[in-house]
Amino acid sequence: MRHLKAFYVFHITAESLTYSEAAEKLHITHGAVSKQIKLLEQHLSQTLFYKKGRNMLLTTEGQLLKQYTDKAFGALSDGVTALTKKDNVHLDVSCEPTLTMRWLMPRLASFYQQTGIDVRLSTAGGPVTLSADGISLAIRRDDFELNPDYVPHLLTTEYVGPVTSPEYWSKIKDTLESCTLLHSNTRPTAWSDWLAATKTHLSKPNEKSFEHFYFCLQAASDGLGIAMGSYPLVVDDIKRGRLIAPFGFIESGHNYVLISQHDSWNQHEQAFANWLQLELAQLKPTLIED
Repeated sequence: MRHLKAFYVFHITAESLTYSEAAEKLHITHGAVSKQIKLLEQHLSQTLFYKKGRNMLLTTEGQLLKQYTDKAFGALSDGVTALTKKDNVHLDVSCEPTLTMRWLMPRLASFYQQTGIDVRLSTAGGPVTLSADGISLAIRRDDFELNPDYVPHLLTTEYVGPVTSPEYWSKIKDTLESCTLLHSNTRPTAWSDWLAATKTHLSKPNEKSFEHFYFCLQAASDGLGIAMGSYPLVVDDIKRGRLIAPFGFIESGHNYVLISQHDSWNQHEQAFANWLQLELAQLKPTLIED
């Protein structure tokens, strides 16, 4: 991940709430902490902290990001602990950031327990260079032109539909007309594609945009509006009751695929591919609404 160091510095600073304490924990200078936070804020186009007295408090966007870094680095810590107990068999896999945080990472411990194979994740979207980047496999939504030398293996069809919190849906009296549509810069046509596909017309909806898709989905679960959700990215929040899908889901015209350099896999790649396909297949009976 391009800014992984900056995300980790943010994670420690968000727990400490002072740059000095974070610098001490990280064994770097106060200035180095500040530099990494500014780098991350520029990358996300968001302000993550604001100063109050001697403390650095999290903005709303900072609080959203902290929820994900808590999960990500918590899972990473669990993985490192597990590695000390088994032989170090690993796969280097690139996966889209939102899919990583909202679906894949919470399930990787189960895969490791079953197989003893450590999946080392890097996060990125769109085109990927496999062997040159040290990556064995890549999980992607097939919304870009694939390198003709690579082979895409179907994992699951993507289904999309509006998702929001139960409280927000009740507040707006169960109608799209009075809601706030949540957009993301990484999926700018999500709403227009769905409206066209379902022949739904909205006169002048309120709208709010976020830089990244995972912020958009988090905002929906926090009751800030209604987002265009994608399975499997919203399945866990729906099961927990944090999100509902009042109009069900339709096919988006895209798929999630596992990209490799060959038609066939080695033993460890095959095990990971089989596990992914099984996990995703188990979602279908409950996630598609007629």
